[in-house]
Amino acid sequence: MGGVLIDWNPRYLYRKLIADPEEMERFLTTVTTTPWHNLQDAGADPAEATRLLKAKHPGREALIEAFYGRFDEMMEQSFPEMVALVERLHGARTPLYLLSNAPDLVDVWVRGPAHVRHPFFGHFRDYVVSGVVKCLKPDAAIYDIVCRTGGFQPGEAVLIDDNLPNVEGARAFGMHAVHHRSATETVEALRKLGLLA
Repeated sequence: MGGVLIDWNPRYLYRKLIADPEEMERFLTTVTTTPWHNLQDAGADPAEATRLLKAKHPGREALIEAFYGRFDEMMEQSFPEMVALVERLHGARTPLYLLSNAPDLVDVWVRGPAHVRHPFFGHFRDYVVSGVVKCLKPDAAIYDIVCRTGGFQPGEAVLIDDNLPNVEGARAFGMHAVHHRSATETVEALRKLGLLA
């Protein structure tokens, strides 16, 4: 999702909450840090993680609450060329599954505002989200879960990911995989795999 379909970025939210850009960057690099967020991607409870972080940073409670409380606002922008590709594949009846390293926020993903803002999410037959299944790309276990979810064999699937280790992990599991760097390159790679006319 992030980096391929959606320009996921906490700054979309925190620019609204912290007027000074330097102060915003300090908050993101010293409070709601990437390692902290990665724990929730791996399956830690966002509500409990928020509670613990608020206790460590008195006076920052509202800003910390916003991270998962307004998570959909970090997902404001999609990449139009990749959305068009999803629409094209869906129109060709290609089975699509969303596999993402992301926290367990089902109300945001499946029923909530992110789905409303990005209706193309509805073209995916199912979602495998790391925070729900409690394992991360590039672990082989998550590729096994998505294959079992969709009822297909690894060699019948193509992963599209902007993170090279995730691509390499999928290939090691037996899947085809495209290292996404641009929509043009990804479309060409899918064409070579016979998925696009």
